[in-house]
Amino acid sequence: MIEPALETYLDSLLPARNPVLVEMEERAGKEDFPIVGPKVGRLLFILTRLARARRVLELGSGFGYSACWFAQALSAGGEVHLTDASAQNLDQARDYLRRAGLADKARFHQGNALELIDQMSEPFDVVFSDVDKEDYPQTIDKVARVLGAGGLFVTDNALWYGKVVQTPPPDAATAGVVEFNRRLANDQRFDTAIVPLRDGLAIALKR
Repeated sequence: MIEPALETYLDSLLPARNPVLVEMEERAGKEDFPIVGPKVGRLLFILTRLARARRVLELGSGFGYSACWFAQALSAGGEVHLTDASAQNLDQARDYLRRAGLADKARFHQGNALELIDQMSEPFDVVFSDVDKEDYPQTIDKVARVLGAGGLFVTDNALWYGKVVQTPPPDAATAGVVEFNRRLANDQRFDTAIVPLRDGLAIALKR
């Protein structure tokens, strides 16, 4: 989303991070597996600390990269709940979090994230969404139900490779992101901003 030289500059300012995170980044690069990357990860860490979060829910966790950032930000007794349809992804996430020394903060749920969230009742302080883009609009009401007042709803890929400015949207995924952004920006339950970091991060504060 930004000029490559600026990306390199921002990368140069990143502090040292857990070797397990670096390993996960290298794997994602080799396998072309989508992760948020260290700059967004660092922002998630800071947002979680600012929110003084104790309970975090991820909608779509992959092999646990963002969950590691959340877990690092949580104080003792905090929980990050990972969801993923793939048992293999969750097994890998379990191993990464264990080796990063964060296993005690992780809870794992296999299945469709949009169905799993409907089964949850206790309020969360942060909800992070990275589900299929066609499903983005559905997340708003579901997250509003489980997010406590003053909680943060954070969504990855809010700018979707810049395709959000194309009219009409070129595909169903882009249409889902565009509709999500429109609805969330106009939803009176949230105060929302989109940060143009990496592929865009929508950050919504529940009123």
